[in-house]
Amino acid sequence: MTNATQNPANSILCTIDFSKSSREAVQWAVQLAQQLNAHITILYTYRLIQYRPGEALQLKRDIESSASHQFALLEKELLENKGVAYDFKVEIGFVADRVEDFAKKNSLNVLITNKNLHNGGRESFDELIEHIRVPLLVVP
Repeated sequence: MTNATQNPANSILCTIDFSKSSREAVQWAVQLAQQLNAHITILYTYRLIQYRPGEALQLKRDIESSASHQFALLEKELLENKGVAYDFKVEIGFVADRVEDFAKKNSLNVLITNKNLHNGGRESFDELIEHIRVPLLVVP
């Protein structure tokens, strides 16, 4: 990604689903990263539901290839030449579970997400808020 200097103690997690709202979340993450000299991890999560026997591996490849392609477009428009360090992760699972796991393993200053995180289910969203223990910015 970018080689911008960053403070390793400052980390921003930004969840995306490639919607207009999540693009705005990335813009917020970039602005905050510039102010805090922070690193951004952009996280795309998905559920892997197998429809026919033997289909899961190809479905996983297709989803991850599509996500990589969509991220390349987003990266060119919103991240390149902004002077922030970032990385992109694609993970299988519920977004709340993946965020909680990330927060346990990394020093996290803030979670920036879009309104669609809530669409994963009110219970999941409430559970995330209860366990995350870092500031949360929800972009409409």
